[in-house]
Amino acid sequence: MGDTYGVVKVAAVQAASVFLDREGSTDKASRLIREAGQNGARVIAFPEGFIPAHPVWYHHHAATAAIANKLAVELFKNSVEIPGPEIDALCAAAKSANAYVVIGVCEKIPNTTGTMFNTQLYIGPDGTLIRKHQKIMPTVGERLVHMGGYGDTFGAFQSEFGPMSGLICGENSNPLAVFALIAEGTRIHVMSWPNHFPTSGDPLRNRVAIDSQAFAQMSKAFVVSACGTVDERMIEMLQAGPAAEKFLRNPDCCGGSLIVDPLARIIAGPMGAEEGILYADCDLDLAIQMKLRHDFAGHYNRPDIFQLHINRAAPQLYHVHNDPLALPGAVSDALPASPARLTPPVDE
Repeated sequence: MGDTYGVVKVAAVQAASVFLDREGSTDKASRLIREAGQNGARVIAFPEGFIPAHPVWYHHHAATAAIANKLAVELFKNSVEIPGPEIDALCAAAKSANAYVVIGVCEKIPNTTGTMFNTQLYIGPDGTLIRKHQKIMPTVGERLVHMGGYGDTFGAFQSEFGPMSGLICGENSNPLAVFALIAEGTRIHVMSWPNHFPTSGDPLRNRVAIDSQAFAQMSKAFVVSACGTVDERMIEMLQAGPAAEKFLRNPDCCGGSLIVDPLARIIAGPMGAEEGILYADCDLDLAIQMKLRHDFAGHYNRPDIFQLHINRAAPQLYHVHNDPLALPGAVSDALPASPARLTPPVDE
């Protein structure tokens, strides 16, 4: 009989966040997860920073402008903690849908007021949080609000369909990150994208198509690209002016979700600027066919020439020595924990 790899139905959710509303965005995401699950999707992909928003205001306002500062504060106040009630709600929705869910959130460190990460959550069909990935290098305006993650949250994760992976926006064109996931054997890769790019450059949908097809060609994986889109609430809250409003309403400047197969062919999409869910059936046998031609982490490479090393350790920023409150029986609940990077590592 031999091995069976199967056909997996995947979904790319293209939707606008309930802008800077953590609870509203979580409710919307949970509803969309259940809808995709009812339609048979076993892998459900969401945009970057879907809960509660992506900091797109830096495309239209100076970093120190009053409106930018106000929106950044709201972003922090509406960011999620891991664990937390929003994570519980998403996990419950994934379990109800019997699907793997990859969703972008803005994450803040519990019990702090200042540090955020641009994070992807990987949730299993049993309703457990498998792990998270914190974007390694924030891009343009993100650098004003997001800290870069470390190697402890990077990498593929195991699923019933084999290794799966995800990256956020510009990470999907980082050659070393791409190769690392190829080496880890990813079969289904999720790309989470924002709802639009800066005003000076190609439209979002152009980059999405290029990076999705390039990743599929190199990895021989299926690629599910989920893009955000724009709604009137976001445009009103940005207060970006007439020129920016015209840009934001241009249907070529947002959306563009698509799904690509291991032959680098677009098999679903690209979508326009509308909200919706894109579906495709992914026959994993196709990846075998293509890897027999080019396995860049195997027979089609030269390890005596090319090698890549990954550091999965996180640097330690804060150490406490000889703390009497840390002794057995001492009361230390009033003090914050003293982890290295102020957030616990994610188990492999």
